[in-house]
Amino acid sequence: MSIIIQPKKLPMGVGENKTSNFPPSLSYASIVRKTKLSPFLFTLLIFLVLFAYLYGEDLQQFVSHFSPVDAMRPALQLSQSSAINKSEKGKVRLPFVIDELDDGESCNLFSGKWVRDAVTRPLYHEADCPFIQPQLTCLERGRPDKDYQFWRWQPFECDLPSFNATMMLEALRGKRMLYVGDSLNRGQFTSMVCLLQSVIPPNAKSFVTNGSLTVFTAMDYNATVEFYWAPFLLESNSDDAIVHRISDRMVRRDSINTHGDHWKGRDIVVFNTYLWWMTGLKMKILQGSYKDDEMQVVEVSTEDAYSLAINSMLSWVKQNMDLTRTRVFFTSMSPTHGKSQDWGAEAGGNCYNETTMIEDPNYWGSDSRKSIMRVISDTLHEHQDEVPVTFLNITQLSAYRKDAHTSIYKKQWNPLTPEQLANPVSYADCVHWCLPGLPDTWNELLFAKLFYF
Repeated sequence: MSIIIQPKKLPMGVGENKTSNFPPSLSYASIVRKTKLSPFLFTLLIFLVLFAYLYGEDLQQFVSHFSPVDAMRPALQLSQSSAINKSEKGKVRLPFVIDELDDGESCNLFSGKWVRDAVTRPLYHEADCPFIQPQLTCLERGRPDKDYQFWRWQPFECDLPSFNATMMLEALRGKRMLYVGDSLNRGQFTSMVCLLQSVIPPNAKSFVTNGSLTVFTAMDYNATVEFYWAPFLLESNSDDAIVHRISDRMVRRDSINTHGDHWKGRDIVVFNTYLWWMTGLKMKILQGSYKDDEMQVVEVSTEDAYSLAINSMLSWVKQNMDLTRTRVFFTSMSPTHGKSQDWGAEAGGNCYNETTMIEDPNYWGSDSRKSIMRVISDTLHEHQDEVPVTFLNITQLSAYRKDAHTSIYKKQWNPLTPEQLANPVSYADCVHWCLPGLPDTWNELLFAKLFYF
């Protein structure tokens, strides 16, 4: 088998729109002739009819604010069964949304600060969630401090709604939620499972892994929360859920359906992809099949290859999801902390032994490539009207958290050498995050964006 590599650029795409009708007006003169109402009463009647027509939805929502909490389930069912509609401010109301945040559209949930909170944090305890992978159980693996668990994200312009496991499960009743991506998205999936499982009786839940798919089932709700391993979203030579450490990475063009066929029928999908693209400035794209005797491979910039994947994802969503009743999220890049000089410390270190966060509000690590961030934001914005994807911009708020990585406190799949043991920096994991911890905040943000504007 031979490989032919040719430098080349790749095209991308997606597109479509809608209209609305307004009812005809009434004949004022004809109605006056047929009634004996005084001009004042008649004018008042017409005013009330027009007011009810124009502002009926506003009145209904105003009244709903005074409904008791027991009405939560009907509100959720109503929001899920209706098609995408307009709020009173003319904004598109997405499926599952039930209300606006107090400060409405002025609030940027992703701009804020970390506040120490030993009262409401952590949202669950490591020992109480049996579904956390041994790579993320930092306390069990000997981490001596717990301070990384006691931080709450506080947006500058509003308060982040508290995560409500029962409300989330009610929204998922009879539905399927799927996280798609790499091990960082698997960490966010595991966090969601831990957040939900605490209110489910032991005999009413299950957790099963079969190849690339892991499924948590809440039986009483007929609901699932799932994870599917697809680190590039496109088909790649790193698709084995267990054996995937390949340095010469390659993705196949026009291959989104290889994995996408396993994503169909979901009501909420949360995508991520970033870390696996960071192998250099170029990426290999396979034009044909991995089974071809002579593989035709083009080498393009990482940004162009990444754009190909994001556009393929959007095309798949448009063709396979009913966006009048389902929701799609995309989680931005999860930062790493592999270079201590990035935050002004002595060179040669990393997240090992870091127990405090970065306080510089403008901090941006060298491992978070801004050109990739621009590809994400520009592409999602370009197609937002036809493929509304909710963007979870977790990069900046996570960049401050050099204290929250698993570091050396995780299951090691291979025995450590004497040299490694003598230098913990050499094997510290500064990519993944302890649970409970930072990924819980990502899910709090998802919760807020799912139910509120």
